[in-house]
Amino acid sequence: MIIHPMSQTTLALSAPFKGIAPLPHLGIIRAAGADAASFLHNQLTNDVLLMKDGQCRLAAFCNAKGRMQASFVVYKRSAEEVLLICRKDLVTQTVKRLSMFVLRAKVKLSDATDEFQLLGLAGDALAQALSGVASAASLTFAPWQRHAADSADVLTLYPALGQPRALWIAPKDAALSNGPSLSAALWQMGEVMSGIAWVELATFEAFVPQMLNYESVEGVDFKKGCYPGQEIVARSQFRGTLKRRAFIVQSTVPMAAGQEVFSNLDATQPCGLVAQAASTGDYHVAILELQLSATENSTLHGGAADGPVLSLLALPYALRDDI
Repeated sequence: MIIHPMSQTTLALSAPFKGIAPLPHLGIIRAAGADAASFLHNQLTNDVLLMKDGQCRLAAFCNAKGRMQASFVVYKRSAEEVLLICRKDLVTQTVKRLSMFVLRAKVKLSDATDEFQLLGLAGDALAQALSGVASAASLTFAPWQRHAADSADVLTLYPALGQPRALWIAPKDAALSNGPSLSAALWQMGEVMSGIAWVELATFEAFVPQMLNYESVEGVDFKKGCYPGQEIVARSQFRGTLKRRAFIVQSTVPMAAGQEVFSNLDATQPCGLVAQAASTGDYHVAILELQLSATENSTLHGGAADGPVLSLLALPYALRDDI
């Protein structure tokens, strides 16, 4: 299998990957109370308790077998309020599942999607949103940082398509960030090209975090305390049992999360699963979870053994061997 080092800055998109995008596919969960941070620290794959004001985190919520039930960008909005941004189709059931573990903890979980505005910022729109920040001239837009911009919070993500990206979150009555518009479809194209997939309803409990490369993009803290599935996640990392990874592919037809992928080496069994997909115009991309063996000397096909050929694209980050 040849990995095509296609430049992420020169893709044949229908419009530049710059501007402000609506995010109808995302929702917001609030954890409120004196124990909000400590409670989530004990449930998620990343450190929440020691997270500083200027930080946010990528994290996953797993079942006892280490399978991801949801993924989040999480940050402390205040000492007793933590917000978790995730796929909207998982908000209701994730609130319910997390609430099952509350017991005596002083925390209440709720769907806060309708209480906030949530936008995506790409390219110059990110610099514009932070132009009033005192340290704006020295900002590097490194991922997983939180910047306060008036009443909004700007949470930086991994870049995509050669542009910095961030989530802009503010109360409903806050003034919107100004800038050119970016379509939701193009934003989701950027999500895929960043190489970091959200867990969504179609992929619920399909992956352990390393299958989506979460340990390589700071989504797993192997030094923190226990959380559901922690033993499985740690064993996968330290016993060298990682045989499945996430890759970006291009297709001639649209793909969908949960769709199976086949290799010409074995037409009877799928070798992977689509984790997240996006399309704009005639351009179709996806993040696949694949058996490592299927990426060598084989041809990948989407949906069926005789389905459309999928072309591997280079990941925009390095996979980490050691933690």
